[in-house]
Amino acid sequence: MYHHRNRGGRLSKSELMGGPFDRKRINDALDKHLEKLSPSTSRGLNSSKEKERSSVPSTRLDQRDSRSTPLSKAQCSNVKSETDSEESDLSGSDGDDTSWISWFCNLRGNEFFCEVDDDYIQDDFNLCGLSHQVPYYDYALDLILDVESSHGDMFTEEQNEMVESAAEMLYGLIHVRYILTTKGMSAMLEKYKSYDFGRCPRVCCTGQPCLPVGQSDIPRSSTVKIYCPKCEDIYYPRSKYQGNIDGAYFGTTFPHLFLMTYGHLKPHKPTQNYIPRVFGFKIHNP
Repeated sequence: MYHHRNRGGRLSKSELMGGPFDRKRINDALDKHLEKLSPSTSRGLNSSKEKERSSVPSTRLDQRDSRSTPLSKAQCSNVKSETDSEESDLSGSDGDDTSWISWFCNLRGNEFFCEVDDDYIQDDFNLCGLSHQVPYYDYALDLILDVESSHGDMFTEEQNEMVESAAEMLYGLIHVRYILTTKGMSAMLEKYKSYDFGRCPRVCCTGQPCLPVGQSDIPRSSTVKIYCPKCEDIYYPRSKYQGNIDGAYFGTTFPHLFLMTYGHLKPHKPTQNYIPRVFGFKIHNP
């Protein structure tokens, strides 16, 4: 079952994400499916990332025979505190109450993504045209919105994994539209202020915070880069996990429209440039 909630006898997130998936095999199958839909947009980029998944340890206490010696008050207190602690760990790791969107945005490497409002996703106008770009569109949309469904019971394990990959792709294509709206800009502003997109690696930019940008609006053609508003150049993200994100999930427009919207954040161009020297003398460039 592809749904991550533990409802109605379905698998919980910890059970679904407990074992490692062969992401290459899944993405190869997804690529073949995409080639049938639009060969021009299915080449070049493997945008899926490996997720960090861990199984939840069992928290059952050893069962005791009812005829055994009763526990003392101190022992009962210790058992109760250990149980509470383990239950607390469970609630934090299992994440059954966490929405798919929050879970996805908190995955390692997905720090560039903001959380898209459910209301935006539920408006069909905002999703116009995406059904033709994403395989398993209806199932992927249900997964993103945490809609209860029994479709996964009819799917094979490989198909369920493909639905998961399709949901990541669909969310990315929704995300690139959302961050151009007022709410989306505001959400990205908070991440920009927190340096979630990283700083410019250029020395003369003195740690200028950057913005995510794509080199193409066509999915699976290039990975995301970071744009420095100060030197107006682009760089690879420092994290290899972030470097695997599809650049089309942020697009070519976002950072420039962002700086037009929040003009007071646009920095002045750097006043210093690096000058190559040999024994203290500038190198003559013919």
